[in-house]
Amino acid sequence: MSAEFQAWMKGVQSEIEIALKNFLPSAEQSPQQLHTLHEAMAYAVLDGGKRVRPLLVYAAGTLFDAPTELLSRAACALEMIHAYSLVHDDMPCMDDDALRRGKPTVHKKYGEANALLVGDALQAQAFLTLAEASTQSDNHRAMLALLAHASGSLGMCGGQAIDLASVGVALTRSQLEQMHQLKTGALLRASILLGAMSGKTLSSEENAALDAYAQAVGLAFQVVDDVLDATADSATLGKTAGKDAADHKPTYVSLLGLEASRALAEQLRQNAHQALDIFGVSAHYLRDLADLIVQRKA
Repeated sequence: MSAEFQAWMKGVQSEIEIALKNFLPSAEQSPQQLHTLHEAMAYAVLDGGKRVRPLLVYAAGTLFDAPTELLSRAACALEMIHAYSLVHDDMPCMDDDALRRGKPTVHKKYGEANALLVGDALQAQAFLTLAEASTQSDNHRAMLALLAHASGSLGMCGGQAIDLASVGVALTRSQLEQMHQLKTGALLRASILLGAMSGKTLSSEENAALDAYAQAVGLAFQVVDDVLDATADSATLGKTAGKDAADHKPTYVSLLGLEASRALAEQLRQNAHQALDIFGVSAHYLRDLADLIVQRKA
């Protein structure tokens, strides 16, 4: 990564951390019975994670000079949806995990009932955050619809449902890809498109190019996750390593093998770069993020 990209990335991550604190309800907000819920919401969202989705929002927004306020709200809304999905995913009724982002999962720290409410509240807070933008683009209604679609049964939740139904099942490569296009890819695609839509209404050519990029990086993200789950330790990952294999979940590593999975991730990185050709040098942050997604170690 270049020094310029690293500086940009750290700037966005810092800005998002501040914005998330502002958009989340205060832990001291009345009535007192809500203090634990609001504290747990902040625990789930703040001070952790790579912020890949917000970075994609901002990188796509730079293509079309999107206003910062709308980018910030779109990025925070996506991060809240992502955090809520992790809270629910870690619960005993799902993956039953004790470690996330290097600290105890929400249900371990605050109990299962509070974890369920944290996820529910973060989903609602995400839509409130985007809906209340004062700098509204002509695409504002379409942006809310895109966020809802990417989060629901035909997006992230649908992918999770397929994942649960696939434990111990030998999926084909196309079935595995479909699952991850929904479970992981839908929110990553939404990040890219929401960033771009914050600036303008996309032409069919621009939309197709960003869609192709999103397909490549969304799949690459999951392929690399599968590789890291099989090769890295829990301290590096900040979550329980080797859990996919232990839970008999289908992965790219179990289907293709380790080296073929790494080769696939590299091919997807190249595909992502090629998809951005129509934007020229303006898409350099998106290209750098494709590199980051594929070459990350955690």
